[in-house]
Amino acid sequence: MTDNPAQLHLVLGEDELLIERAVAEIVAQVRAVVSNPHELPVNRLRAGDTSAVELVELLSPSLFAEDRVVVLEAAAEAGKDAVALVQDAAGAPPPGVVLVVLHSGGGRTPAAKALAGALQKLGAQVHACAKLKAAERVEFVRGEFRAAGVRVPTEVVETVLEAIGSDLRELAAACAQLASDTGGRVDVAAVRRYYSGKAEVTGFDVADLAVLGDRAAAMEALRWATDRGVPAVLLADALADSVNTIARVGSAGRGDPFRLASQLGMPPWKVKKAQAQARGWSAASVGVAMQVVAALNADVKGAAVSAEYALERAVDRVIALRGRR
Repeated sequence: MTDNPAQLHLVLGEDELLIERAVAEIVAQVRAVVSNPHELPVNRLRAGDTSAVELVELLSPSLFAEDRVVVLEAAAEAGKDAVALVQDAAGAPPPGVVLVVLHSGGGRTPAAKALAGALQKLGAQVHACAKLKAAERVEFVRGEFRAAGVRVPTEVVETVLEAIGSDLRELAAACAQLASDTGGRVDVAAVRRYYSGKAEVTGFDVADLAVLGDRAAAMEALRWATDRGVPAVLLADALADSVNTIARVGSAGRGDPFRLASQLGMPPWKVKKAQAQARGWSAASVGVAMQVVAALNADVKGAAVSAEYALERAVDRVIALRGRR
């Protein structure tokens, strides 16, 4: 390799799309400087499943000085011995080898959690892949359109987020589709034309109807969403996001949405929307609702026998809480 890319990379975070893009970018950087880019070996394996022999073999200098990329996945789930192996390997990768470690930022054990910091101390190039906050998703959507050669007004970005939700993979696909199918002429009408059907069954619509206390519409929307295969985790996340947003905006008072947006780190349209929703909620009822959505988060991730039943029960409880003092 000439003009070598960094030999040690830490892909830090949990968002799958951002992780995929970070790994693809690293591999592309390596391919750009090797003599046989199409023959570049890219070995992917779970850090916790890696034996000492296997890792030594992958990271040993090649007799023929072959370049290669080694991607160690799920490093946060690795045991103590595997963590030690990864850290030792990261200390001195041989020439021609690029080591990429995927780490969520947490850890099954203290050693696994500390691995991310240890890799940074070793000089790893960090690729931030944490779940994006609301304001960051606005910039993400804007960036996706920009990458497609399209500039859109804020209203289009907000409409896309309202229609699609928070999943970055779906947002990226929607931006690419809109840019392609409209010939770059993306406006609010185009977004509604393409995604009005989807908007009727997103988790965010279910959540909006629930926090407004519309039982019939919320339950109907929930059935449509589950019938169309919207994952229970996404539906639970949307309900939690609505409840938590009401809590944050409600506690901040009834000030100007643009001023509060900066203070709360969320877009003005979301603040304004939550201010309207918060009128039917008291501090006590919001507190109980936050407990409901916290329990739902555990239920849809395996604690409950039926995630679908847990969702219906949680939505029903949130609806019943609205208006209570």
